[in-house]
Amino acid sequence: MIAQCSSCMDNNKPVLLLGSKSASRQMLLKEAHIPFICIEQNADETACDWSLPLVELVNAIALHKMDHVVVPSGTQENEICFVLTADTMSEDKDGTIRGKPTDRADAIMKIKAARDGVFLCTAFCLDKKIWHHGQWNLVARINKQVTSEFFYYVPDEWIEEYLEKSWSMNASGAIAVEGYGGQFLKKVVGSYSTIVGLPLFELREAFEEISFFKKNFL
Repeated sequence: MIAQCSSCMDNNKPVLLLGSKSASRQMLLKEAHIPFICIEQNADETACDWSLPLVELVNAIALHKMDHVVVPSGTQENEICFVLTADTMSEDKDGTIRGKPTDRADAIMKIKAARDGVFLCTAFCLDKKIWHHGQWNLVARINKQVTSEFFYYVPDEWIEEYLEKSWSMNASGAIAVEGYGGQFLKKVVGSYSTIVGLPLFELREAFEEISFFKKNFL
């Protein structure tokens, strides 16, 4: 018999365990009506090889995060849970990889660099796990990387207000295209939700492939 983890259920519907504190990712999941619970994730991203090309680096960080999530213990044999980690990073036209800003001066530099266009990648790792013999064991894993390109223009006279009213200080490249920041998004080539932090189309396909939406979870 396969049972669903009691902490991963909401009115007999599966609940995703999200190894991310990103407000943007949480917003996307809420808007998509995907129930989730945030869990701890203590990965040291500096341990990854930052000499890798953008897509490989972002994917390595997403996998590294999965290796360091703190999943609640199961309560009975053969319980099932679903865990998601992700990472987003951007690259300027000159090939410089941009993570989150370290301070306001760094954020301003990143914002201005985005005017010429930004190449961005979001990678996610979705695991289906089973509680067996006192530990979680991997049943299935889906790991995908999705890229997009966009042009983002915040005029000099708007930068201070943008920093105050957007999520820029917690966003890759200091670019927060959702909420207040949406008015500065000039053009998108690819997926908008990928830029925000989760490629929802690909994630939905992954949920279906891994039987997240099925009540029997087989």
